[in-house]
Amino acid sequence: MSFPSIEQLSAIVIPAAKRELLPHFGSMDYEYKEDGSVITKADLAMQNALEAGLQQQWPEYAMLGEEMSEDEQQAILDSDTGYWCIDPLDGTNNYATGMPFFAVSIALIIEGQAKLGYIYDPLRDEVFAAIHGEGATLNGQRLQYRPAPTENCKLIAEIDMKRLPDELATRLVLEPPYGSQRNIGSSALDWCWLSAGRYNIYLHGGQKLWDYAAGHLLCEEAGGQSLSLDGEPVFRNRLETRSVLASLDGELFQRWRQWIGIPLKTG
Repeated sequence: MSFPSIEQLSAIVIPAAKRELLPHFGSMDYEYKEDGSVITKADLAMQNALEAGLQQQWPEYAMLGEEMSEDEQQAILDSDTGYWCIDPLDGTNNYATGMPFFAVSIALIIEGQAKLGYIYDPLRDEVFAAIHGEGATLNGQRLQYRPAPTENCKLIAEIDMKRLPDELATRLVLEPPYGSQRNIGSSALDWCWLSAGRYNIYLHGGQKLWDYAAGHLLCEEAGGQSLSLDGEPVFRNRLETRSVLASLDGELFQRWRQWIGIPLKTG
């Protein structure tokens, strides 16, 4: 069973994104799925392009994509086969309406663990990548840790308010432990930009496996820490929705964990 290289993935992902996504950015009609999220023809075209390229190069791995049915997704999780976890267009609403924050996200899961993460931002031509145990990179350059400011008033926090528990969201508004708050609408880019030091802290109330599988590995390999709000690991190789608290700065992470009230679990 062959293990992919970042260069091999780039040869598949980058041309497909430039062909299927960039020409229609901000100009494509969209529809709403049953869960209220947006889908465009570009989502499906990009997924088809990725599946064709990945299966031709690595037929031994199955494919789990956002646009598959839940039964199909669960069948892959229940098998012993390694699989690609794909979000062909993360940030579809942004893409459809012309907001420049979207990405292609791919993770390779083997024996229930993320072994490779690859996220491509077509507009900025940025490739964020991580291989388990080998660190994280941006366009081939190792991501370097930068400590967060010690004063809360200088922190940049990426927070998705609407998916958080009401009480926590209210506290964050009334007693903000940060200086500036963002929400760009792309979970994949959230993880990337946190790992690159563009944010100091990341808080999100609910992500699917394809939203975080690649980004979570990127954060880990960049030296970051993360937990779900229930005190459990974010990545559990399940279809369940997971919440996220993450930071590259260990001291800041623990400060926010305590402020939010995330339990410490042992054993």
